[in-house]
Amino acid sequence: MNDSPEQTPAPEGASPSQGCVCGGKGPDFSRMLQMMMPSEAAGEHFRNAGLEFLKGFRELLDQRIQSLSQKPSKGTKLNVE
Repeated sequence: MNDSPEQTPAPEGASPSQGCVCGGKGPDFSRMLQMMMPSEAAGEHFRNAGLEFLKGFRELLDQRIQSLSQKPSKGTKLNVE
């Protein structure tokens, strides 16, 4: 008898829900990811920074669209004597 907490792999042909692919390490992995996540205040700063980046990109696009939309001048009229 094996007293180790390791899970044995699912038998061949078993559905994915019958065996754990992570070998029972899912909760540990989830805790690790939660520890790596920024605090609520830091997360809000990152969201605001992302929004400001997109607004800046939109401004660049608007400028480019405006420059392409303007009709080019055909030249300057000069009075020749």
